[in-house]
Amino acid sequence: MMDIHKILKQLPHRYPFLLVDRVLMIEKGVRIQALKNVTINEPFFEGHFPQRPVMPGVLMLEALAQAAALLAFDALDTSPESGSIYYFAGIDNARFQRPGEPGDQLILEAELLRMKAGIFKFKTSARVDGELAVEAELTCAMRSVS
Repeated sequence: MMDIHKILKQLPHRYPFLLVDRVLMIEKGVRIQALKNVTINEPFFEGHFPQRPVMPGVLMLEALAQAAALLAFDALDTSPESGSIYYFAGIDNARFQRPGEPGDQLILEAELLRMKAGIFKFKTSARVDGELAVEAELTCAMRSVS
C-alpha cells in the first residue's frame, strides 16, 4: 500500500494534475490497484460540463497512466528523482463505458504485459462500484532527462 506522501515521492505530477490518491495494492512487476477520488471541487468540472459534471475521458486515461507509472517505477526500483521521466507512447483499444462523476471512487488497475528497453505495455481499467468505466492498453516510455 502507498499513501499520498509516498506517491508524491514517486510521481512528478502535482495539483491539479496528480490523479492518484492512494495505492491499494502493488504486486511488484505484475500489477497495481490504485484509487482516484473524484470530487466536485476539481477544476475541470467548472467547464466539463457545469449542468452535468463529468470527468474528461482523457483524464481517466491519465489517471490509469499514472498508476501504471507507479508500477513501472516500483518494478525498476527507481523514481523520477533518478533522472527519468515517463511519457505516453500509445493508447490502444480505449473504450469508455461509464462516466466518472463527482463522488465516485475510480479503482484504477494496471497489469504489466511487457517491458523492454524502457518501453512498457499495460492492460488497464478503471471501475466505479465494480462497474467498468474505462479500459485501454497503454504504451509508455521511460526516458532519461538531462
